Amino acid sequence: MGWLYMQSLKGHSGPRQYLDAQFTFSQPDMTSRVLRSALVGMRVYYAAIEHIRHETGQRTVFAAVCLVRYNPRDREGYIFGYKDMDETVGPNESDCPQAILDLLTPTEYPYALAWRARCRENAAARRTLSSKPSPRPGQTIVFDQPLSFSDGRSLDRFEVVANPRSHRTMLFRATDTGGLYRITNVKKRAYRLVDPD
Repeated sequence: MGWLYMQSLKGHSGPRQYLDAQFTFSQPDMTSRVLRSALVGMRVYYAAIEHIRHETGQRTVFAAVCLVRYNPRDREGYIFGYKDMDETVGPNESDCPQAILDLLTPTEYPYALAWRARCRENAAARRTLSSKPSPRPGQTIVFDQPLSFSDGRSLDRFEVVANPRSHRTMLFRATDTGGLYRITNVKKRAYRLVDPD
């Protein structure tokens, strides 16, 4: 299925609430409801959706994945769009929260099994990154591998410096040259921190 765009959220407070309502319904033969959902990075919606067949009582919980575009200031007025799919098509997006994965019932679909495995690996990697200590101003950070920069230098040791323009990001001063550098995805790199004496 392609993208569906709309000019309002039809009374819902946000994209996640709108999508929760879309997947919650009752038909003569089946009831569908969202057990848990998350909107990750305002760009991907993940949900554990429960289907119960009325005739047999069979209960299935599967994952829905929706790519999301939300821009309340869109010039053309199409503020919200989404593209929905389920786990059986093996979505590329695989940052589904662990709490949603834990609600899913067993499946035999190969693409769904592979997708669940990727999501669990990514969740484990996120837990590892979040437990890693964050660099603080005044500390020295020493990377296991030297980093290459556009000025031609390869450096592995920096003093962590507060960024005067942003409290969310740090700057890194090379200990040997004094030059200031920005380093992206710091927590994804192997390093050790040295506190000031």
